[in-house]
Amino acid sequence: MAALLSNAFSHGLGAFWDAATSTESLDALQLTVTCSLLAAGLNAVAGTATAYVLVRDRFPGRGILNAIIDLPFALPTVVAGVTFYTLYGPRSPFHVNITGTWIGITVAIMFVTLPFSVRAVQPVLESLTVDAEDAAATLGASPGRVFRTVTLPAIVPSLITGTGLAFARALGEYGSVVFISNNLPYHSEVSSSYIYSLVSEGNQPGAAAVALFLLVGALAVLIASNVVARRLALRRG
Repeated sequence: MAALLSNAFSHGLGAFWDAATSTESLDALQLTVTCSLLAAGLNAVAGTATAYVLVRDRFPGRGILNAIIDLPFALPTVVAGVTFYTLYGPRSPFHVNITGTWIGITVAIMFVTLPFSVRAVQPVLESLTVDAEDAAATLGASPGRVFRTVTLPAIVPSLITGTGLAFARALGEYGSVVFISNNLPYHSEVSSSYIYSLVSEGNQPGAAAVALFLLVGALAVLIASNVVARRLALRRG
């Protein structure tokens, strides 16, 4: 962080501000934040559903599915990028081309960040007893109402933490989106690609300035999500 700060402000505050707030930088940041929010929100739902199935259901292949969830942690993200480009690029075997679109970027980010949502919620579900759920069901509550009124409030703190982690991770994602985004300035260029282009041009201070914006944003989201999750957990306790 010290190296990043010193590099970002090496040419003064004015140069830092110009680099961080240039039109291309702001466009890339807007696209990055939008796709990251969408991916984190969708993964909050998909991750909760996946964790619930893994904990509460028993079915053939459950262990394989549980292992596959962690695949994005072990797989180099650029491999995921090549895979998505092959499946959903100009030569897609499904005839679905989402390269150069916010949809393609969001889908790639979702793949990389899904484990954060699943693994944040899964341990909490495993630790919950089913007594309260059984009591609610006995009193006539439907399965959906049991989940909304009994299960969901118990996992909300961990869900917020997982969503915050997913969003913070998505802000700096590069490998999985580098091919499918096409990196078109002012259209489909995310902040990480813009930072790479600045480094390639030899503009280290400019790259550090944009990177510092992402770093501060990620830290702010992580701190806020942890504070909110902790307060909710204390209130519930």
